[in-house]
Amino acid sequence: MNRNGVLRRVVCVMALAAMGLGGCSGKKAQFSAVMSENNELRQRNSDLTTALQEANTRNASLEQENRDMASNLDRRGGGGGGRAGDTGFEGISGVNASRGAGGEVVLEIAGEVLFDSGSVSLKSSAKSSLSKVANVIQSRYPSNMIRVEGYTDSDPIRKSNWKTNERLSAERALAVENYLVTKGLSNDQLYSAAFGPARPKPSKKDSRRVEIVILAAAG
Repeated sequence: MNRNGVLRRVVCVMALAAMGLGGCSGKKAQFSAVMSENNELRQRNSDLTTALQEANTRNASLEQENRDMASNLDRRGGGGGGRAGDTGFEGISGVNASRGAGGEVVLEIAGEVLFDSGSVSLKSSAKSSLSKVANVIQSRYPSNMIRVEGYTDSDPIRKSNWKTNERLSAERALAVENYLVTKGLSNDQLYSAAFGPARPKPSKKDSRRVEIVILAAAG
């Protein structure tokens, strides 16, 4: 082999070696990039897992707080409108007790439970229920002001002697107020109000009613 041939062979070997080194270096760089990205994804996943665990912990704490608040409201008889809780009037025939948003106790009594149609004279059965109401007020709400509200449906009066629904509702509220006074409640604690067809219920039957509102004690 002549000198030129040897030189060509050496150049070829060096070129192949350079190509091999270049390829290896490129693979190492690519591998390093993949590993770096993998590490970043692992860290991100770890961060998300930690955040999820913290969120679950906060959620569990809030749910427990909500249950505690609901339990406290039940023990106190409820803080808003709707559910009555323990008002003392549960179980009295014809009386539906609930609590208003301001803490007042509302006793709703259907008109047909209290009076005959067009009448303002209390039924004997109604007096029995009102006597029990008076007893609870004296024992549990002795210092609360009480408003007796009369209501009717919206139908014009045609058959009875009352000129207006407002007048009929006023006389019925007054009849309930007067009876409660005969059972020991003070005149200074009670007052009546007539609303006639105002604040109607979904049906005419339910609209005809008297509501005894025991106002929340001041302070």
